[in-house]
Amino acid sequence: MEEFAQNIYTILSYLGEGKLITYGQLAKQAGFPLHSRHVGKVLARLPKDSRLPWFRVVNSQGKISLIGEAFIRQKSLLEKEGIEITDQGKIVKFKQYLD
Repeated sequence: MEEFAQNIYTILSYLGEGKLITYGQLAKQAGFPLHSRHVGKVLARLPKDSRLPWFRVVNSQGKISLIGEAFIRQKSLLEKEGIEITDQGKIVKFKQYLD
């Protein structure tokens, strides 16, 4: 699982501002295509001060999967990058932001 996490971190480190990736795409690019749920677990373990753009990872329907304060934080960070999001967490014009 350590290799998986390291691959996730590396891929995320190259994800540019204003770009999004889904949990499934990230798992596939990391070499573990059937482990999209594990991506969320890896990201949940990141320290709060992590510089990795964890907030650019959304679900396959183009929505923020987090809830509560984490939802608000992710939405705010994405909006700062110019990504338009509905109040319910759906990315407007989702496909244009995919990496």
